[in-house]
Amino acid sequence: MDRKLSFKSIILHFILFLGIFISLFPFFWMVVMATNETSAVYSVPPKLTFGTELFNNIIEVFESTNFIGSFMNTVFVSVVATVLKLFFASLAGFAFAKFHFPGKNFLFFFLLATMMIPSQLSLVPNFIVMETLGWLGTFKALIIPDMASAFGIFLIKQYAEEAIHNELMDAGRMDGCNTFRLYWNIALPILRPILAFFGMVTFMGVWQDYLWPLIVMTDTSKFTLMIELAQLKSLYATDYALVMTGSVLATIPLIIVFLLFSKQFIAGIADGAVKS
Repeated sequence: MDRKLSFKSIILHFILFLGIFISLFPFFWMVVMATNETSAVYSVPPKLTFGTELFNNIIEVFESTNFIGSFMNTVFVSVVATVLKLFFASLAGFAFAKFHFPGKNFLFFFLLATMMIPSQLSLVPNFIVMETLGWLGTFKALIIPDMASAFGIFLIKQYAEEAIHNELMDAGRMDGCNTFRLYWNIALPILRPILAFFGMVTFMGVWQDYLWPLIVMTDTSKFTLMIELAQLKSLYATDYALVMTGSVLATIPLIIVFLLFSKQFIAGIADGAVKS
């Protein structure tokens, strides 16, 4: 019996390590290519050892693109968009979860229906709205149209229904809390794990967004990082070493954000488990 369990454990661990290897190999290969010349991309068999060109590639990326400016633009847009999405999603999710008001079920059903519409279908209408408002080429066009997330509202609503007990709400009302103080002082601390998760997903999504910024951004000084890195590709030839180097530089902040938010996410779940 023990040998059978041991064999199953070995097979399970082998499958897990294989999955980890398959998941991490593209990132590893990207880093390897960033340290080599473009010719290494076409080598057969593929080169899997680190080279000595990383520093030169980084310098050339900085010289070929407005990396610092686009990086700061992306940080600003990602942070502001994430904060706004967290605020509105948590506010609406809390309201849907813990309050009763006319039309609640219809509004929530309508909210879910909007999630079934492909985002590509809204590109033209949103572009027309941005042009009418005179927001083309401004950061407002990147932040405001998507500052309320139907997925975020649904996610937080489902979490809040179980996590926020009615007894806490009643105790807050007895202490004289108004609706917003119930949200700010009671709901937000309890919602911290799901907000950390949603914030992490939102930040990464905004950071990596390419299509919508490409459509609405007309001022080169306000390009986001994904658009700026696309300038490394030309019509007839592409220096893939520079592309990989730029991709590595653009990925580092995402790894940092993931580590920070995932730590808060796991810590919040652990706190909730201890309290319950």
